[in-house]
Amino acid sequence: MVNPQWLRSFAALAKRGNFTRAADSLLLTQSAVSQHVKQLEAEYGQLIIRHSRHVELTPAGHVLLRFYDEICGAEKRLNASLAARDDDQGEISVISPGSIGLSLYPLLLDLQQQCPVLTVRYRFAPDKEVLDAVLNNHFELGIVPLKPDHPSLNAEFFANEYLELIAPAGASVHTWPDLENLGFINHPDGNVMATRLLSRWFPANPGVSSLPENGFINQIGLILEPVARGMGFTVLPRFARMAFARQEAIQALELGPEVVNPLWLIYRAEWPLSRRAQRALSVLRTSCETPRATPA
Repeated sequence: MVNPQWLRSFAALAKRGNFTRAADSLLLTQSAVSQHVKQLEAEYGQLIIRHSRHVELTPAGHVLLRFYDEICGAEKRLNASLAARDDDQGEISVISPGSIGLSLYPLLLDLQQQCPVLTVRYRFAPDKEVLDAVLNNHFELGIVPLKPDHPSLNAEFFANEYLELIAPAGASVHTWPDLENLGFINHPDGNVMATRLLSRWFPANPGVSSLPENGFINQIGLILEPVARGMGFTVLPRFARMAFARQEAIQALELGPEVVNPLWLIYRAEWPLSRRAQRALSVLRTSCETPRATPA
């Protein structure tokens, strides 16, 4: 391994042009700088051509100088990556289901605009992928609807996710036949969510599968678009409904008791959260609904 002090002396000589200026910049003697360069030349061959008032790099010298610059760049990147003690710089990485992500991602962008040296990396993903990503250190924070039981993960209650029946604005919906007349806009979790909600509100209904399906879309941000156009109703978490831009075109109906899923924040248990992640969480928690009670 190359002696770091020898490399610093060589780089100073290459950039300052002569031994005097190089030694002064390093607070060393000229003989010390000269000795360091000779040690390197003994290992790598001739690195400089000595002129009366300046030095000139040989091709090998240029290669070694590029190597030194690469080491300095790598050290800067390492320090930035390890800046967990800093709450205003570095990367905030979060992975979650799309419904909650629609609400949280803009909040993190607001934080990044306030602190431009922060960067935000956010991914929408199914539950299994969220768990794997946090366990494999691809993301620092994850959010899942089921509390995991894994020794390498900490799980903290994060927020309640309320399911909502969302219909076009102005639609009159009170009975099961009203839902049949509207038709169902389905999505990847549509049948599961609608069954949970509607089985509570209409316990005698023949089931979600009996409703006419007027469309299917797998993009979380577009599920409410056909609803806003009067083409049917759907069931989604409240976070997804609140993130929809055209609130005037839709309505959330209350036809029965609330149906709630707790959401859990997960992160690695073996080391503490970075301060920037803690800062981000303080912003996100204040923007989520305060639960009536923390699930056990």
